[in-house]
Amino acid sequence: MRAIVVYESLWGNTEQVARAVADGLESVAPVDVVAVESAPIALETYDLVVVGGPTHAFSMSRPSTRETAVQTQHAPRVIERGIREWINDVSRVFHPVRAVTFDTKVESPRLPGSAAKAARSDLRSRGFDVDTPSQTFRVHGYEGPLVDGELDRATAWGAELAASFAAEGGASR
Repeated sequence: MRAIVVYESLWGNTEQVARAVADGLESVAPVDVVAVESAPIALETYDLVVVGGPTHAFSMSRPSTRETAVQTQHAPRVIERGIREWINDVSRVFHPVRAVTFDTKVESPRLPGSAAKAARSDLRSRGFDVDTPSQTFRVHGYEGPLVDGELDRATAWGAELAASFAAEGGASR
């Protein structure tokens, strides 16, 4: 199996989750973990693509929401290209490549919307197999930290994905 975990992270919480998911996946094979800014757009050589980002304004971040995060919520930096823009640039796949999504959201207040569900829909339109449900991982406030136990849950979810993949014979092709 060849897997990649692509993440968008402003404060580092989503990156921590991405790395924990990769730790769980590595029980099956090595995993590339890549920030969205440097992620490849040709993914046909991968058997599993995991995509994660923060939920901003009920969906995937936009340039305006990332700028607002820096200006009003004191995010440490502006990210020019988030998962929304990256998915739009990703090459369409013509054989089933499994894609799974996750997001990070504030614990309180519980708000509607999900970057993971929006990303899942967009990946489906690019030809990816997105039958696996998305996951949400909670953070305290915008800047974090992650809610206790979320990194362990992310690692366990990665291991579940790896076991499921292995049980299916290693690829959905």
